[in-house]
Amino acid sequence: MRDLPQRFQDWFDSKGWSIHPHQQVMLDRAGEPALLLIAPTGGGKTLAGFLPSLVELEDGAHEGLHTLYVSPLKALAADIKRNLGTPIADMDLPIRVEDRTGDTSYTQKRRQRADPPHILLTTPESLALLVSYEDAPRMFKGVQRIIVDEIHALAESKRGDQLMLALSRVQAMAPGLRRVGLSATVEDPAAIAHQLARHPDPCPIVMADPGPDPDISMLVTEETPPWSGGGAKYSIPAVLDLVRQHSTTLIFHNTRAQAEIYFHNLWLANEDSLPIGIHHGSLSRDQRSKVEAAMVRGDLRAIVCTGSLDLGIDWGDVDLVVQIGAPKNVKRLIQRIGRANHRYNAPSKAVLVPANRFEVVECVAALEAGREHDLDGDPKGPGPRDVLCQHILIAACAGPFEATELFRQIKTVGAYSELSRAAFDDCLEFCATGGYALRAYDKWQRLKEVDGTYRLRDPRSAAQIRMNIGTIYDVETLKVRFRRAAQSLGEVEEAFAASLTPGDTFLMGGQIVRYEGLNQMTVEVSRNKGREPKVATFYGTKFATSTQLSQRILRMFQQERWPELPPHTAQWLQLQRDVSKLPDAGRILVESFPHDGRANLAIYGFAGLNAHRTLGLILTQRMEAAGLNPLGFVVTDYALLIWGLTPVADAAPLFDPANIRDGLETWLQGNAVMKRTFRQAAIIAGLIDRNTRGGRKTGRQATFSSDILYDTLAKYDPDHLMLRITREEAMRGLVDFGRVEEMLQRTAGRVDQVNLDRVTPLAAPLFLEPGRIPVFGEARERLLQEKTEELMQEAGLTDL
Repeated sequence: MRDLPQRFQDWFDSKGWSIHPHQQVMLDRAGEPALLLIAPTGGGKTLAGFLPSLVELEDGAHEGLHTLYVSPLKALAADIKRNLGTPIADMDLPIRVEDRTGDTSYTQKRRQRADPPHILLTTPESLALLVSYEDAPRMFKGVQRIIVDEIHALAESKRGDQLMLALSRVQAMAPGLRRVGLSATVEDPAAIAHQLARHPDPCPIVMADPGPDPDISMLVTEETPPWSGGGAKYSIPAVLDLVRQHSTTLIFHNTRAQAEIYFHNLWLANEDSLPIGIHHGSLSRDQRSKVEAAMVRGDLRAIVCTGSLDLGIDWGDVDLVVQIGAPKNVKRLIQRIGRANHRYNAPSKAVLVPANRFEVVECVAALEAGREHDLDGDPKGPGPRDVLCQHILIAACAGPFEATELFRQIKTVGAYSELSRAAFDDCLEFCATGGYALRAYDKWQRLKEVDGTYRLRDPRSAAQIRMNIGTIYDVETLKVRFRRAAQSLGEVEEAFAASLTPGDTFLMGGQIVRYEGLNQMTVEVSRNKGREPKVATFYGTKFATSTQLSQRILRMFQQERWPELPPHTAQWLQLQRDVSKLPDAGRILVESFPHDGRANLAIYGFAGLNAHRTLGLILTQRMEAAGLNPLGFVVTDYALLIWGLTPVADAAPLFDPANIRDGLETWLQGNAVMKRTFRQAAIIAGLIDRNTRGGRKTGRQATFSSDILYDTLAKYDPDHLMLRITREEAMRGLVDFGRVEEMLQRTAGRVDQVNLDRVTPLAAPLFLEPGRIPVFGEARERLLQEKTEELMQEAGLTDL
């Protein structure tokens, strides 16, 4: 066991602390090439990661950069900087700590490259930018450790792939670099360790004492939840009571728009004038910083928030987390619960608030999964090639590179460990020439080979490449400002802004504002005291219920009784069982019934929102071909409802796996989803520039240029690398066809069809869902013809 240096021991003693076992292990094993620590929130995880660095820097002998810290959030980097300042100041350590994010000034960034601090706190995007400079070897030559915080959050996204590729470059500049991963919530530690390690080297895992199980319950109110919707307005009096009973409460929502609505309604009911804030990614940096500072001071009793506060910001006074709406994902729920009670070996407290009747079932399933430590997560596929293309261009910005050496570095990254040389060469050729159909255009002639090394054809293009580094695809947004005021309130989607007319009101940062006009790509507003605003459609992922949680719900349906459910929900399910059937994991339940003059088909696939939308598009396409006259459909996480003119006597043939796959191919070929996916992948891969020296392209400009490119490649080079990447991305992401495949494999073509004469209890809420998708086909033509004949007959024109 390695002893703490005396001044560190004295500091621990002065705080009345003793070193935790996992902190001691991290100190003892500080020399390991890679180490993954999984420790509960409040267990001193961050100090465990930094303690070896602080000890190694104690004597002041190290010059330049010693430790890199990478986090998913800029706010988290700033929080860590603040927290590190305490032990460094208390022990008078000769250590300089700085952060480097998109908010850091240009002057400070230049100085950091020339004179780096001992500890640099940054994000994946900023690290990728750093390795793109010619002087990167000088900056990184002495770096000893990299700490990747909240590694589970990065591992699930392209940002994690980008980070690990950048890390492979840093490792080549500093072969002795040691890697440390920190996480509180991991469903598959071995998979995370594989991504952190320098392949094929192993990465040991340190498991801290998980502490007591969290105290999680579901809110049960006198007023029953509504049958549909996601706002949970009914819960506001009860949630305000919870806020009064606790010191500080985080009230999480799954979308930014829902957070704004809830905050607005909460304020209207806040008769005690409790100090309550709002925090989400569409608000301006200044507004978010003010809320964070107020939280640190203890000035707020509650914050209505979204995923912007999912991760490790250390606010020790938070003693309750409220999750509005079903969590959709158990791992995310546990992560959010960890925001409450940052004290070691003290349980976190959380309350789930179902937004509607079906979410009561989902919340109970999530509670059970949480108690059983059954975290959900899908296996990660191979590293995406659009990110790899960007990495090749980043490498070229730093100077000439030898292709075989770069390929060797990339193969050390877990997600790319199975990458073939042919696949790498495809990406390299694309970066060099744009590919077969584009090689005639100078714009995409970016790399040239000289004496066995690749380099930028025009060194001046490095600046343009750097301006577009990153993997986060931004929906085009516009700044929102009060008229004649410089300060931004935040951002709204371009499409939402286009729907506004002067006088319209909407919510922004918890206040109602009135739209006055658009001025130079800025939405100008004024204050408004109305009570019924429009709601800004903030961009944000609409989470789909995970496969594991869906399976748990299906297993609940097979119980004889449901004592864990509130009586109103248990009676609802029993009525469904009496009238029809409850869905079964091994079969697809299809209900056919008339309603409102239409033939309806309710399909319970339990495959998630995106997968059901894809299934709806394919099934209605097949129904149209079969003359079944579909008119439209609507989807939820657990089902889809299709309505039309012709009853479907036997739905089983619609679910033939081969036909569904063929239907997907036909649909994808002519669908806007492919162009949208192409645009995202093309921006990441460097085919299309989002940012230019003349300013940022608007969404319409980027869409126009990408659509032309897509059509050109589809016509003249259908096997182009970007089209192959586009297909992979569309299948995996936007259409979520993997979940459709999982449903088909799980049910093996077994369909239970129940033909009824009226709406069933489980199908009824589907009629209340927003977001109906019309089908334009023969059924609409038939309706139009019938309506025309009725009108002509009424007008006495049938004989003319």
